[in-house]
Amino acid sequence: MPNVLITGSSRGIGAAIRKQIEARPVTDGVRVIRHASAPYDVQTIGADLSEPQAPQTLWEEAVARAGGEIDVLINNAGLFEPNPIDRSDIEWLDAWEDTLRINLTSAAQLARFAVRHWLERGVPGRIVHIASRAGHRGDSPAHWHYAAAKGGMLALHKTIARAYAGNGILSFAIAPGFTDTAMAGDYLASRGGPGLLADIPLGRVAEPEEIAAIAVFCALDAPGSMTGATVDANGASYVR
Repeated sequence: MPNVLITGSSRGIGAAIRKQIEARPVTDGVRVIRHASAPYDVQTIGADLSEPQAPQTLWEEAVARAGGEIDVLINNAGLFEPNPIDRSDIEWLDAWEDTLRINLTSAAQLARFAVRHWLERGVPGRIVHIASRAGHRGDSPAHWHYAAAKGGMLALHKTIARAYAGNGILSFAIAPGFTDTAMAGDYLASRGGPGLLADIPLGRVAEPEEIAAIAVFCALDAPGSMTGATVDANGASYVR
């Protein structure tokens, strides 16, 4: 029975991933371990990933709930808030550190726990990182921190893939462009709303369910030869 830990599973892409996995046939035997910054039901582990000890607490509780084995980690939790360069030095630095801790450092901590978990047991495992187009092409002038964190996540993913493929530990990354979530809504409005669509040849932003379908495939079905791959999902607004 694959046990899948999804961070940030309460809304947006994370909720869509959770729902798609939970909708799979019972015969697939997949169990989801839910996480949110604050628990929204009794099945959810609450952990504020801005706190340095939270990833360890989350991991240990997830392993306990899963009966001792986690098979898949989906690093989805994220923070997307503007940080203009004309803020005071301390405000700018605080926002930078909060975003990197949640978007990159906590993901790295959880990935480290997962890799060690699988190596110690001599079993395979998978990590799916929800990164961003921003990790490739950058972001707005108020989002240096977000772009830097997602670029770091992509480098983390590639390093894990190259280092542990021989142990059966696979790593996949997804780099969405704009996605129709609450997190992106305010940003889209602040940057001109419909005017941004001119930069997306597809003519629309992605739906969370589209990104979730890619994540579920990587988590449960993708062939091993795909390890190290980054899947772009941005409506051709950035092609490599």
